[in-house]
Amino acid sequence: MKFITFRNPEGKQCAGWLHGDGVVDMELAGQGELPDSIRELLEHQDTYMPVIQSIEKEVQPTYSIDEIELLAPLPNPCTFRDFVAFETHVRNAAATHGNSVAPEWYAVPIFYFSNPNAMRGPGEEVARPKKSVKLDYELEMACIIGKEGKNIKASEAKEYIFGYTILSDWSARDLQAQEMKVLLGPAKGKDFATSIGPSIVTKDELDKYKIGDVFDLEMTAKVNGEVWSHGNFKDIYYSFEQMIERASEDVTLYPGDIIGSGTVGFGCVLELGTEKYRWLEPGDEIELEITGIGVLKNKIV
Repeated sequence: MKFITFRNPEGKQCAGWLHGDGVVDMELAGQGELPDSIRELLEHQDTYMPVIQSIEKEVQPTYSIDEIELLAPLPNPCTFRDFVAFETHVRNAAATHGNSVAPEWYAVPIFYFSNPNAMRGPGEEVARPKKSVKLDYELEMACIIGKEGKNIKASEAKEYIFGYTILSDWSARDLQAQEMKVLLGPAKGKDFATSIGPSIVTKDELDKYKIGDVFDLEMTAKVNGEVWSHGNFKDIYYSFEQMIERASEDVTLYPGDIIGSGTVGFGCVLELGTEKYRWLEPGDEIELEITGIGVLKNKIV
């Protein structure tokens, strides 16, 4: 299933799922037995998912896709941890400063916290920070936590994943470079916006792409219709299960937490180089696509 958050024709924020060319309003379809938000669904999925599974095949769409406005599928995550789990990205990023990959990166999955209150959805405009002229996209995949847990082992982590989505970790490279010179960050270089969507695809939908503990998923980024980045999720060094083990060490993960994969190799302008490409500018439209999940579009303003 593909779960979404959307604004209905009356302007109300609703939750539901995609059904063919239409959209099912979860609360209306459940006739009082289902919630009106994805966050609540995640927090009580043991109660709600059996109800959804019992009606999903017979229920009729509430709206056509053209009648609604898609929003970030999880507008209010509990937390957002973004990892750097692709070796090629880390190697390329380090090389821009004349460095090699730190040995510590191979010892444990590394992440930083970003802003859970700055989520943008499909079609939503992303404002370039006023003090930045080096705006970048980052082509990533994210998993959504659906079960509370602490000190989770990688071998058991799959049961804590509800689903997956596309993620763009927008990056103001000039702001990021300034603050990280004091070995702290990124912060203002990242926290102004993160895009997710267009839906949360339940984990069973991607089982057919599974290879061991990773997925064979093509990942593409286009700027104004031109392909700038292309990679595959199967090249990741650390699996989501390994990331979850690291993230949950001595701390509790909750339903509604987001864990980002980090950027696929050559999945941003920083890696591609400004000799051939350029930093993003107002008016640019960026499309991120991942096999089995869909396309996430945003315009820079």
